[in-house]
Order: sequence, then structure tokens, then C-alpha cells
Amino acid sequence: MEQFLTFGIVGLSTAAIYAVIGSGLVLTYTTTGVFNFAHGAAGMLSAFTYWQLTGGWGWPVPVALAVVLLVLAPAFGLFVEKAVLRPVQALGEAERLVMTVALLSGLIAVARWIWDPNVPRTLPTFFADRKPFHIGSAVVTWHQALTMAVAVLVAVGLRILLYRTRPGAEMRATVDDRALVGLTGAHPVRANKTAWILGTQLAAIGGILIAPTVTLDAAQLSLLIVSAYTAAIFGRLRSVPLTFVGAIVVGCMESYLTGYLPQNAYLPGLRLAAPALLLFVALLAFPHRRLRGRDRKLRLVPVPTARGTAVFALCVVAFGAVLASVLGEADLITYGAIFSLGVVALSYVPLAGYAGQISLCQLSMAGIGAVVWAHLGAHGEFWALAAAILVSAVAGAVVALPALRLSGVYLALGTAAFAVVLDRWIFTLPAFHLFGTRIALFDQGSVDVAGPRLLGLEVDTPAKQLVFAAVCLALASLVVAAVRRGRFGRRLIALRDSEAAYATLGGSLLRAKVLVFALSSGIAGLGGALYGMQQRSITADQFNLVAGLPIFLVAVVGGLGTVGNGLFAGTAYIGPTNALVAVAPWAQNLVALLPGLAGIGLGHNPDGIVVRFRREWEPLGRDRIALPGLLCVLALLWVLRLGDLINGWTFLGCSVAAGVALRIWATTARQTAAPTEPEVPVEWWGLRRAWRPEDREVLARGLAAD
Repeated sequence: MEQFLTFGIVGLSTAAIYAVIGSGLVLTYTTTGVFNFAHGAAGMLSAFTYWQLTGGWGWPVPVALAVVLLVLAPAFGLFVEKAVLRPVQALGEAERLVMTVALLSGLIAVARWIWDPNVPRTLPTFFADRKPFHIGSAVVTWHQALTMAVAVLVAVGLRILLYRTRPGAEMRATVDDRALVGLTGAHPVRANKTAWILGTQLAAIGGILIAPTVTLDAAQLSLLIVSAYTAAIFGRLRSVPLTFVGAIVVGCMESYLTGYLPQNAYLPGLRLAAPALLLFVALLAFPHRRLRGRDRKLRLVPVPTARGTAVFALCVVAFGAVLASVLGEADLITYGAIFSLGVVALSYVPLAGYAGQISLCQLSMAGIGAVVWAHLGAHGEFWALAAAILVSAVAGAVVALPALRLSGVYLALGTAAFAVVLDRWIFTLPAFHLFGTRIALFDQGSVDVAGPRLLGLEVDTPAKQLVFAAVCLALASLVVAAVRRGRFGRRLIALRDSEAAYATLGGSLLRAKVLVFALSSGIAGLGGALYGMQQRSITADQFNLVAGLPIFLVAVVGGLGTVGNGLFAGTAYIGPTNALVAVAPWAQNLVALLPGLAGIGLGHNPDGIVVRFRREWEPLGRDRIALPGLLCVLALLWVLRLGDLINGWTFLGCSVAAGVALRIWATTARQTAAPTEPEVPVEWWGLRRAWRPEDREVLARGLAAD
């Protein structure tokens, strides 16, 4: 009984921290309509700052607490509200969600930049010099008592603020109708500022309280928010008291699993994954009201032509062949991931771009494909590649079945929970036997990966593997484009526009979601297998949730509705970052920050960079002089590089310079040759001037705005 009470006290003190963090999350969501994935990262950054002030610089604890909680946390909350989220307030739910995911990735990179993750850091508990006291037979430290007292004060304070004060009513009303709140004399922007300040302060309090009991690690502290997510879902993202109930459930569950979970090689990861499992169950079990502030800002998904897609696929293969011939062996391994991770990024196009289903576990699906290929294709058996795709597709279908009733933020949370369960438990399992068959994943370490054998040809060198990955990316792009042009693609677009209308008109939500999840997961599994071949050895950490966030962000920035996004995302994520590190090794931390910064900049170009890039370079592709001229220049530079007359940097620089110069020339020539047409009112389009393909989108946006 004494042990039971002791673990109960520990669980309640942990629950108090989750309650504080979860309350800040509910406060922000209830008052602004933005679900902040970076809420835990704000607490992590506050904990590191508090350590720097006290342990690093020797400041007194009261002064450090005052600076962090009363100065830095409010300033950070104001900065996020004004510089990050206010520009995207008019955009859709998906864009706002991406912004907070970008902020999460960026803050983890910033923390690792400032505080070297290889240096251990610890924080002492509060009142560590005082003797603990007893409640019955249980021992309670003063830090635990302080934590529970703070949680009670936070609960009472938030209840009074939200339901007994005018600022609280103003904050709750702002998310429902900002314009109407403004007409009543309230100030919506001020209400949002207040909410972000209080939410960030609560995250800071939780981060400082929990930091002495865990390792000061940026990713670990940021992902502790998964437990707070679970508590917030118990409160259905609107009730602070129910959030506290959820926090108690999570905290006590973790504590009692620590004390009473049987000791064997397969269960330690279960305790770490338990909050994510509980989050997934809570998402499925609890009824969810309409998401606060939810809206849909739908954009036209272009239909790629068969000819254009074929040309693009040939360009992908040609690009791979050129890289394979001009790069050294070390660079081939580094830059070969352009195509394999490009395949993973391409998996977001049918799922998120066509069907509107937000998933944060695509890199986990790639990990499944990599593991299947590593074990079944250990000797290059080509059929194992099909097995990797199939197993990943089945895993995607398994995720789709319970997630059928989830959408938007809830679906993002569910897929993130699934990724965390794989990271913390499934991928860490030792080998086991199932129905007499030995099943091995990462074997609690690294797994060697071989290249395939195809028609007697062994794909065993970095150059061959790079070309093979380029061919696979080209084929996957052809498949995704064919899906968009076909009936299934039209059904997915209808599903994205309105699930209710899709079901009303006879569409099967179950079949559509299972198929699109299976398709995208199969593509991701192919990318994971290709990535494993190029890396030659893989670990579970290469496929965790945090590692997948930058790829997701780069794919979103590229534009989730375009087939060319796979090549763009792989090139943008691997190419410039590694090239910058090669030129300036000191910029490695800056490179890790770039995906987060790119995601934050999404509000300035919500349609994606690929669409803009294609629009700007289209004149070059149509010019009968500039395009052949560019091809001749590239061929000449390639020959010079093969003959070692120029180095790789000269080849790259001259290629880019020639492309830009000829694009400018083609654009200028086309603008000069094209006669200027008088402006025609919209009601006369199609009569006084020819109908244009882009007119449909202009009219659709105009009608939606009205």
C-alpha cells in the first residue's frame, strides 16, 4: 500500500504539470481557434532559458523566474501572435496548423543551436534543501507540493478569467466571429494577444516545473506535450476542469506503469508510448464538436497533362543521371537522398493535396518500408521492394480505419500519436516470433541495408542507387499524376471539398480514406526502402516524428497539390542545405532551422512555390530558341565536367546562371511580342475575348469571397 501511495503522489505531481501545460493549450485554442503544436516547445525553450540564467550565469532563482515568466515568455507570446500567426489568420485551418508545426520544428532547431545537445544539463528541484513531509506512509517533496499547488491556482485563475471577467468573455467570443466582436466595442487583436501571453506563460511554468525530473533535451521536452495533448483532448479542447481530469489520468497511468509494469524486454517502450496510445484512444472514443474557428480555404488542384507529366518524368531521370556522373562517391551518398526523400515527400500529394487529410506519420511509414526491405531484401531480392510497398500500404490502411471519424487537427493529432507509438515502442522492440516466424525490426540498434538485383544487374554502388531512386521517383510521379486525372482523383478532390456532401452523394468515406492512406503510405514505404539502400545502414531515430517534420514542412511549402513537389521537396531539403554546410561548416545549425523558417513563411505564398516556379519558368519551356540553347549549354558543361575540365561547383554555377539568363530573355521576348489587350470586364469574358484556363479559378475565388 505504501508503494501504491508513493506512485500515486508522483503521478499526481506529474499530472499537475500536464494540467498546467494542457490548460494553456486549451486557453489558446478556445480563445483564438489555433491549435498550437509548438506549445510544448515554448515550455522547452523557457526551461532552457531558466537553466541558463540559474545554472549557467548564477542568477538568483526568484530573479530568473521573474525574467522568464514575466518578461521573456510574454514577449515570445506577443511575437508569435504578431509575426507568425496574425498574417495567416485569414487563411484556412490547415495553413494555421502548418505554421505551428513549423514553429515547433524551428524552436527545436534553435534550442539545439544555442545549447549543445551533447552537453548534459540538469536543473535542481525547488526547495531541494528542505526535508520532505509525509502524507500517511507516502513521502511528498516540496517540489511536488509546489507543483500541485500551482496547478490548483492555475485552474481557479483560468475559470475566473474566462467566465467572470470581460476580457475572458472577449477572448472566447473572438474566435467565433471577429467582426461581430469588433462591432460591440471589443478589440479582437487585443484578445488574441492576451490569450497568447497567458498560454505561453502557462507553457513556461509547466516546462520549468517538469525540467528537474527529466533530461534537458530539446526534442524530449517538446514532445512531453503529447501527454498534455491527451489531457486537452479529455477536455475536448474547451473545458479546463475536464483537462485536469485527463491530466490526472495520464500522470497516474505513467507513474503506475513505471511501478507495476512487468519487467521484460518488450514492455519498457510501452510506458513511454502510453500517453500517445491514450491520446489515440481518446480521439476515437470521445465525441468531438465542430472545430472552433474551423474554415476551409480551398484552392484549385491542377490537373497534370499526360504529356507534361511524361516530360517531367524524363527530366527527373535525366537529372539523376547527370548527378550520378558528376558527383564523387561521398557526395553521391549525401545528395542521393534527393530522390528517395523526394518519394516520401511525394506521398503527401495524394493524401493531403488531393484528399485534404493531414498526416504527420509519413516518415514513420517510410521507416516501415525501410525495415521490410532491409530484412526481406537482405540479398537484393527485387520482390522484397514490392513487399515493402505492400506492408507500408497495409500499415497506412490500419491507420485510416480508426481515423475514419477524424479530420483537421484531430487527424493530425492522431497520426502524430501513431508516429510516437512507433518511435517509442514498436521500433524499439527486440526480435520476436509470431506464428513461428521471426520478426525483427531495428533490433534495438542499426540494420544493414543492401541494394537490389534487377535483371541480373546489381544496384550496389551509390551512382547506380541514385539513378534507381530517380527512376522510382519518376514512376511514382506518373502514378500520382494518373490518379489526379482519373476518377479516383476526382473523388478525392470531392472528399477534400466536403466529406458530408461526398457521403450524401453516395461516396464511401471508408473506401476513399483507406485507399488514399494505403496509396500514400505505399509511396512513403518505397521512399524509405530507397533511402535505406543509399544510407546502407538505418536506425529508428532516422524515422521518428521530429525527423519527419522538416520534410513535411518543405513539402507543404512546395505545394501539396502539384506532382512536381516530390522532386522540389527532395532537392530543396537535401541540396542547398548540404551544399551550404560543405561551404560553411559553421552554418549547420542554421541549416537545421531553415525548414521551420520556410514553413513560417507559408503565409506569404499559400499556393506553394512549385506553382509559382512553373509559372515563372514556363516562357523558357515554350521558347523555341531559348530552350534548345539551354540544353546545348548544359550538354557542353556536362562534357566539360566529365572531362574534369571544370569542377562540380563551376558546373552548378554556370548551369544556374545560364538557366536564369535564358529565362529572363525568354520572358522579355514573349512580353515584347505579345500585343497588349484592352481590359475586358469579367461579365464579357468568353465573348469579347477568348476564354482562358485561369479564368475559372479567378471566378471561383471571386464567388467564394462574396
